[in-house]
Amino acid sequence: MNEAVFQPAAEFTPIPLREVLPWAVFGGLLMLLLIYFVGAEQGATSIVPGMYVHEFVHDGRHLLGFPCH
Repeated sequence: MNEAVFQPAAEFTPIPLREVLPWAVFGGLLMLLLIYFVGAEQGATSIVPGMYVHEFVHDGRHLLGFPCH
């Protein structure tokens, strides 16, 4: 008689926090930069001269609820 032996297909190993934290900080800073360009890059707070960035993110600005007119 052959008995079937169950073996898990894969083992899950936890990822240490010290390996995740730099990527989480990098992702958070990237998201803050994105929110700045979508939400505040116009007028007095403008880093880039002209309206190029504003026009590029214009529809996304309205989609996320940022007023600009």
